[in-house]
Amino acid sequence: MADKAVTVALVGNPNCGKTTLFNRLTGANDSVANYPRVTVAAKVLAIEHRGWTINVADLPGIYSATSASSEERVGRDFIHFGAPDIIVNVLDAGNLDRSLFLTTQLIEMGRPRLLVLNMIDEARRKGIVIDIPALAVMLGGPVVETVGSSGGGIGALLDAIVDLAESAPSARHPGIAYDPHLEAAITRVRCMIAALHPGNLSPGQSRWLAIKLLEGDEDILAREGDHTLLIAAVGRERNELARTHGQDCEEMFAHARYGFIHGVLAEARSQPMGADVAADPTQMLDRIFLHRILGLPIFALLLWLMFEATFRVGSYPMAWLEAGMKWLSDHIAGFIPAGMTHDLVIDGAIAGIGGTIVFVPNIVILFFFMALFSETGYLARAAFLMDRLMHPFGLHGKAFIPLVLGFDCNVPAIMATRTIESARARLIAILITPFMACSARLPVFILFAGAFFPDWAETVVFGIYATSILASMAAAVVIGKLVVHGGNEPFVMELPPYRMPSARAVLFHMAERGVNFLHKVGVVILIGSIIIWFLQEFPRDVPSSRDWGAAIAELSAGPAGPERDQAVAALDNAHRQERLEHSYLGRISVAITPVFAPLGFAWRDTTAIITGFMAKEVVVASYAVLLSQSRDSEGAGLRAALAGTMTPVVALGFMVFVLLYAPCFSTVGAIWRETGSWRWAAFSIGFSFAIAWALAFVTVGVGRLLT
Repeated sequence: MADKAVTVALVGNPNCGKTTLFNRLTGANDSVANYPRVTVAAKVLAIEHRGWTINVADLPGIYSATSASSEERVGRDFIHFGAPDIIVNVLDAGNLDRSLFLTTQLIEMGRPRLLVLNMIDEARRKGIVIDIPALAVMLGGPVVETVGSSGGGIGALLDAIVDLAESAPSARHPGIAYDPHLEAAITRVRCMIAALHPGNLSPGQSRWLAIKLLEGDEDILAREGDHTLLIAAVGRERNELARTHGQDCEEMFAHARYGFIHGVLAEARSQPMGADVAADPTQMLDRIFLHRILGLPIFALLLWLMFEATFRVGSYPMAWLEAGMKWLSDHIAGFIPAGMTHDLVIDGAIAGIGGTIVFVPNIVILFFFMALFSETGYLARAAFLMDRLMHPFGLHGKAFIPLVLGFDCNVPAIMATRTIESARARLIAILITPFMACSARLPVFILFAGAFFPDWAETVVFGIYATSILASMAAAVVIGKLVVHGGNEPFVMELPPYRMPSARAVLFHMAERGVNFLHKVGVVILIGSIIIWFLQEFPRDVPSSRDWGAAIAELSAGPAGPERDQAVAALDNAHRQERLEHSYLGRISVAITPVFAPLGFAWRDTTAIITGFMAKEVVVASYAVLLSQSRDSEGAGLRAALAGTMTPVVALGFMVFVLLYAPCFSTVGAIWRETGSWRWAAFSIGFSFAIAWALAFVTVGVGRLLT
């Protein structure tokens, strides 16, 4: 009699050969048929192998771990409440697209898993080739090939069960990446469940219950029915998600799971082109968009088209906003008497906000395309392509998943790295995310591209974004090789099926990003603009190199004409320049400017860089405030005023520097929180600053040689 015991649950779809395997393992002779409900309850038999008593439970054949049928309730409850030591998930090797949907739900239940590729002989006859090691890592459990009808692989299956029983429980569980709003709802419901069941449920069990409640599982809803506040909160979450995404929670969960499956099979399975593949639009489109040669050029073309539309279409509402802000500034200026208050409101608050708010149309258009790519399923393909690009460098592709979110904001992108199981891969992802061109940088690029490269503005911004991606790759390689050591793992990128985007979901995402940007304009940029204005206005009693008032009066007394007006304007600008250089802001910037002198940056550029540490949106506001007093009397726009401050080569270097230099305060705080160490936050600041300075220096140097 064996002195060690383990309980194993055989779980799988109907017709996957699960009961045949059970008969082979136990010597039983249960009926086998090709329709559901052959096994209607869990049958348990014991066998011995290598000194272990293995209690094998044959659960009903099910397609999903829900309460839609008695079989599903029996299987799910045995796993969740009976808590078997090991789940043996039997898969039809020739039909993994269907079989793995149940696997995704078993993953969420958090029990140790052993994957069995049954009927592997039939799959091979179809020309299907499966990468077993990659599949094992991506699904979070060992994989065994079997032929249940002949008994092939039964010994290896028993050995794998004992090996898994003797090994320490794995801390690694593959995560399914849900929509960020759905994930936030899961977290809120999970916290409520944990508070209602203190000490009774593990975090994994609480999460599973939260998912089942949000899916609308009637059995789970009934069991938690006594908790009225919880049920009411779940109802609100479901309604809000349906309202904002145009689909109910069940569909959102299903899309994410099928995306996970598609990503797994894209990495771990190859099969010949057949009629079934030709009839599947998703697989047909993936043969184009994920083509090993054409995939990346198509991705680059779509990005270029996105920026072309962002500039061309956005230029019209941008011009309207510029005219509107000028009218507002002139209108308000007429009501406020000349003096400090006038200057604070006009040259500080309105100049800072107005110089930034004009870019809202470009932001909204950009996120229209981002939402379109996301809702159609293409955005996940883009991340998948980037993973393939990095494989030659030996880099774990999952480190690039947050980069997609980084195009919006680096803070939630860093928080999204929580879904990465490997601590090493997660740390790399956190440290490279700040290199992504977040939406806060976009106004800077649009301003500089429009001012210095008006005929090639969209192409220049496209190049900046491409540089962002390449810099992230290079940083990941450097950090992975020199800073964060360890091995790499295969990864699964969720590839949802292609679908027509919901107008409601696209508009919701656009509105959400636009409102977030306006919120920053109304809070961060307003405060930053006022601070910058005060720092540039004080102290007032600064020494002058000459009597500017007398010099201007002398020139003004001369014969009227364009030459006199230009001379007076030049003298007035020189006076203001001297005052600015002696202000608190000027003194700070002038002291730091030698660091940037090799890059060709002046003290105004240094000021914008310093304020950008607070928030990258403030960079544009800084120029708007600093240049508000140097525009000509005809009211030249910010781009025209900026164009006279540096050469196009230095402007391009500045764009590269702003793209890559130190993350803003919020991002630094997120790095500190997610890594649990201020040292990694400090490393991120120093590392990104060094990379930005070096690449800007190269950009300016090469540009000067070519011009």
